[in-house]
Amino acid sequence: MQQLTNKEQKREKLLDQGVQMLMSQGYHGTGLKEILDTVKIPKGSFYNYFGSKEEFAAESVRHYIEPFIQRLNAHLLNSQEDGLAALRSYYAELIDEVKRSDYKGGCLLGNLMGEIGDTSDICRKALIQAIERYSHLQEKALTCAQQQGTVRTDYSAKNMANLLFNNWQGALLRMKIERSVAPLQECVQILLDDFFLTK
Repeated sequence: MQQLTNKEQKREKLLDQGVQMLMSQGYHGTGLKEILDTVKIPKGSFYNYFGSKEEFAAESVRHYIEPFIQRLNAHLLNSQEDGLAALRSYYAELIDEVKRSDYKGGCLLGNLMGEIGDTSDICRKALIQAIERYSHLQEKALTCAQQQGTVRTDYSAKNMANLLFNNWQGALLRMKIERSVAPLQECVQILLDDFFLTK
């Protein structure tokens, strides 16, 4: 595995901290000085890594989505799981993590879509790209499940992947205010255990 340079390591630390703070405090509530102080990088050095706060937030979106892409892909590559089972296992993991986090955070994509999605063109493009990558993997899983005969074919896999993403985002918002995983469980059960199934 390739070793990161010192500059790359510091950039990764900034992004790790940025994701954490953007999740808990939002874009407008997160100050660059606070992030830099936490990772012990001088304030003047920020622009060696990122051109602006907006660019930093956009890079944080890309940084945030990558582990989810990798984890979902690992489920899809698991020979023991068909496409539908891969999605069920993946979402079961996410729900368990939400319980352990005491229902905090939600999803950085959803949070930023609501806060700055229509005011920052740089962040809007990063969000769209992240959603497309994420939804494409779910579409791939649903396409496999259609070919395996477990998922209905009167809707396209793409439409069902979009429906799953959109409903999950709404369920995450309700989860935060209700402090319960019930909306998430309901979303998964209705879609993956009923609506998407071949009748």
